[in-house]
Amino acid sequence: MRERNAALSAGPAAMPGQGWEGPQSDIAFDAAGIRERLADLARPCFIVRAGGRVGLTSAGQPTYGQPVGGAELLGALPPLPIEQLGDPAFRAAHGLRYTYAAGAMAGGISSVELVIALGQAGMLASFGAAGLVPARVEDAIRRIQAALPAGPYAFNLIHSPSEEALERRAVELYLRHGVRTVEASAFLSLTPHIVHYRAAGLSLDPAGAITISNRVIAKISRREVAEPFMRPAPDAILAPLVEAGLITPIQARLAAQVPMADDITVEADSGGHTDNRPLVCLLPSIIALRDEIQAELGYPQAVRVGAGGGIGTPAAALATFMMGAAYIVTGSVNQACVESGASPHARKLLAEAGMADVIMAPAADMFELGVKVQLLRRGTFFPMRAQKLYDTYQKYASLDDIPPAEREQLERQIFRKPIAAIWQETEAFFAERDPDQIRRAADNPKRKMALVFRWYLGLSSRWMTSGEPGREMDYQIWTGPAMGAFNDWARGSYLEAPEARRAADVARQLLTGAAYLSRAQQLRAYGVSMPAELGSYRPG
Repeated sequence: MRERNAALSAGPAAMPGQGWEGPQSDIAFDAAGIRERLADLARPCFIVRAGGRVGLTSAGQPTYGQPVGGAELLGALPPLPIEQLGDPAFRAAHGLRYTYAAGAMAGGISSVELVIALGQAGMLASFGAAGLVPARVEDAIRRIQAALPAGPYAFNLIHSPSEEALERRAVELYLRHGVRTVEASAFLSLTPHIVHYRAAGLSLDPAGAITISNRVIAKISRREVAEPFMRPAPDAILAPLVEAGLITPIQARLAAQVPMADDITVEADSGGHTDNRPLVCLLPSIIALRDEIQAELGYPQAVRVGAGGGIGTPAAALATFMMGAAYIVTGSVNQACVESGASPHARKLLAEAGMADVIMAPAADMFELGVKVQLLRRGTFFPMRAQKLYDTYQKYASLDDIPPAEREQLERQIFRKPIAAIWQETEAFFAERDPDQIRRAADNPKRKMALVFRWYLGLSSRWMTSGEPGREMDYQIWTGPAMGAFNDWARGSYLEAPEARRAADVARQLLTGAAYLSRAQQLRAYGVSMPAELGSYRPG
């Protein structure tokens, strides 16, 4: 029967033939002392029974034989520093201290400052290059490489089916500047550009072993997309690259022996591009697929599988590690940090969001395909206005077919300028970025309408990052349920205020909480009952 005021109770017998010997004064029986010892992750933690009470201590040592003047040893928890969470191979491959990564957020939301801050803390972050002109990406490369000459850092390579030239130019830029890690996202299948990047970094060392210089982290949410990244590049893509002189015949032969990706990030219910998949279903499925392919092909180093999407609390981080993830990836929680490229107003909205304050809306980069992204719903009209544009696109064959009253409503409420003026801006934009877009729209009225509507969808995210005055209700803010979960966890702590959120600190708090909760779960495995307040971790 549990003693009055005792913090713990336990039913197990002592560990066979073992006791504990040490200073009795170090045994904690109260909740505060027990929490302190559980949180001392660098030291072992002994579960002991002394004087009929169950407590915890980090001092002393186990003894063999029945305890004489000491205490019964009920169990022992080994040290669990947060550096030990996850797969050490991931840390070694990327030169990290922690198995923690910050995924790319387009338009520079995953900013230079964010990448540098996390890199200096021993974590991997991917610069959000998607949607940026090459000159801005090139500037980011120079700044990040100057601050992190030995890494770690990554750059996003997003699949751009509507603007193929952007993907090609990004690869050319990364190869020219020696960017050694890319995070490939939104791919529906392999493209010549991602294969070019991978194969161009292959060579043989003096011992004849394959050296992989260009690492690929593929972010996926479907088995059929994951599998090509787990297998070698197909000859149907490699052969034309050799013929074009982009890779050598030797590199093509080597590419046929290594997987397309070193790491696969399983993307669950995330912000931005997402299939809203449940992590507990998706991650085990992709790990099983990896194991099948590894058994078939026998790579010297198996493809590592990490996970992101929905990770905004220590409990979510621990659950992801316990399901077998080699590393965890966060996104939404980083956008709310001071180093992100989001405007102060957007960060404030994110810090106030709840888990249900998200919605799916048409994506700018895949507008014509009907692809949607997950966004913040609270505090902005963008999701509803973007859906209105897509419904209009589906209903009419051209801009001229839109009835005058409906056209006037679009110009007044959404665009705030005439459609003719928007088309002029669109022509000027693509003249520098991708002139082929204008040529393809010249005799295709439907495509012209799509480009005009994408003007609004594209600028809305830029208005969000720049803090465009007067356009606050048009901000497009990518986020998922993890943001609301993080806010619930941070409420009442120093991390509640947006201006107090720093990416590396947030990461360490999530990892520390995950390690603490892991120890609490181990106590339960020993049959120890404890008050509910000891089974949670708060920022501090």
